[in-house]
Amino acid sequence: MARERDLSEERPVPEERDVSEERDVPEERDVSEERDVPEERPVPEERDPAGPGGGRFVAVLLALGALTYSVWLLEGPLATGLDPVQSYVSELAATDQPFGALFRATDLLAGLLLLAAALPRLLAARRRFWAAGGWAALALFGAATAADSRLPLSCAPTVDALCAAREDAGLVPFGHTAHAVSSGLATTGAVTAVVALTVAARRYGWWPPLARTGPLLVVLELAATAWTLVGVAAFEAERGHWGLGAGQRAQLLLLAVWLLVLAWSLWRGPGRGDGGGGRWLRAGRRRAEAPAGPGGRSSGVSPGGRSGGLPGGPAEGRSGRGR
Repeated sequence: MARERDLSEERPVPEERDVSEERDVPEERDVSEERDVPEERPVPEERDPAGPGGGRFVAVLLALGALTYSVWLLEGPLATGLDPVQSYVSELAATDQPFGALFRATDLLAGLLLLAAALPRLLAARRRFWAAGGWAALALFGAATAADSRLPLSCAPTVDALCAAREDAGLVPFGHTAHAVSSGLATTGAVTAVVALTVAARRYGWWPPLARTGPLLVVLELAATAWTLVGVAAFEAERGHWGLGAGQRAQLLLLAVWLLVLAWSLWRGPGRGDGGGGRWLRAGRRRAEAPAGPGGRSSGVSPGGRSGGLPGGPAEGRSGRGR
């Protein structure tokens, strides 16, 4: 009888204490710490290295660069003698053309303006992949355009058969080859910038005008670029022009419109997360507006909802993190 009493007294006491301590205490502490720590530290907004008003200063540079780069639109009233449907735009700046000096000067100015606009924003982008890639591509476009103006063609091969024959025979100056390289880099930089910065506007919640209209401009720009490349391939294969000049002019016009939309977006100011924490900032604001619980912490209870879990036990619902 004494042994049976001892066994009955030893069973309940240690089992109840061990289970309550192992289930409730450590799980409640771990869950609360994992939930609250990331939400209590929203990322602060990053400063623009361009200084106060830097966004508007860059917007002015972009707008001036877009307008200067579009001086080729004067080819109509200036009567250059080149066919806008078949000729390269760069042929307007050839050394044997009557207005070549004007177009070379405006290309140089446009390239320098766009390069000056892209560099400070590239520094501000930091770890934002799409923004950094877009501003770097725009800087490449500006630098290549400036170099393009210093490496002009000596003649216009699309309208001058002798020039085309000399070019095929390799009897033209080295500037023709260098011009082809700089033009290719400019095109690559321009298309990459259009795509990357439009993606950045939508992905990071920046620049609402560009986020709305950018996707349409991207599609049109890619289509015009493809048209231009097909026309170049056809011309080099001696299969006609295929509207080469029209495709390239559409490409450049759409690029100028996109630059103006980007300039307007920067002039209006940042969107939800321009230069800052984006989703984390919004999560921090939502958490700051939530009702405070014991100890000054957010209770994690949504309006009209209920807290998950029993008193003293782990919560069953989701934390109030931003999506």
